[in-house]
Amino acid sequence: MKAKRILISLGGNALGTDPVPLVETARTVAEPLAELISNGYEVVLCHGNGPQVGMIKVGLDGGRTPEGKTPVPMADCVAMSQSYMGHHIQNQLENELRRKGSDKTVVTVVSRCLVDPEDPGFSNPTKPIGAFLSEEEGRKLAALGKTVVEDSGRGYREVVASPIPLSIMEEKSIAALVDAGQIVIAGGGGGIPVVDRDGQIEPIDAVIDKDWVSVLLASAVNADALVILTGVEKVAIGYNTPGQAWLSEITTEEAKDYIKAGEFPPGSMLPKIQAALKFVESGDDRKTLITSLDRLVEGLAGETGTWIVS
Repeated sequence: MKAKRILISLGGNALGTDPVPLVETARTVAEPLAELISNGYEVVLCHGNGPQVGMIKVGLDGGRTPEGKTPVPMADCVAMSQSYMGHHIQNQLENELRRKGSDKTVVTVVSRCLVDPEDPGFSNPTKPIGAFLSEEEGRKLAALGKTVVEDSGRGYREVVASPIPLSIMEEKSIAALVDAGQIVIAGGGGGIPVVDRDGQIEPIDAVIDKDWVSVLLASAVNADALVILTGVEKVAIGYNTPGQAWLSEITTEEAKDYIKAGEFPPGSMLPKIQAALKFVESGDDRKTLITSLDRLVEGLAGETGTWIVS
């Protein structure tokens, strides 16, 4: 299963929120990444930002809106999270590479993702962001045009859409950097959501799933493999049942059959399998590995993890 150019998709939850744990986690992440790079892999990184962007949102406006103030746009918070997380990953990965005698550098590309303003997600926002609000605070935020819902008796929260990304605006620049031998971090947090209105690019309040953006990014840089890191070493069917079975390799057709059988939970493994399928079917000889961060090197060596192949 040897692949030379790989797109690695890191989960935001695994990276830590506050600066100290984020630095520590970035250092942990850097070790296997530097080993892969030292072994000749061309690595491109994408990462989630769920907890980090929430921290930024709450830090800037408390998740609330003081009288006379405008809420900080979600697109701005995503942009800030890309720089915040990117520079820590850059520092730790370059430090680890230097320890291995490499002078390679890492670059973070502030990335925008084009979405359709008519995407069905905008008519049914579901992704909660920011702090829990009182009923009065929720009414004030709703009066500013935001969608606010009651959250399981815990208070009120703003929710935003999660549209399907159409393209990465910077994909040509990212591909040029990768072709030039740079280690690139891009599409952080799913990218900054933007729309094209009569030829004008405008940000829009939304959050984009980073696994879908990882597929676009992997295709844009012509990656041999997409690697989706998650909390388990392998994908399982019959998960948490007496008939549980770990999967080492499945074809796209087998994966579709498992989806129809309801084997993958919608809130966890299903979107990862769907993203894996989309990438594998986007070109010849493409494949996806799903595994945990601590088994990344072994997974790419074919010793563990679950490979989805055509």
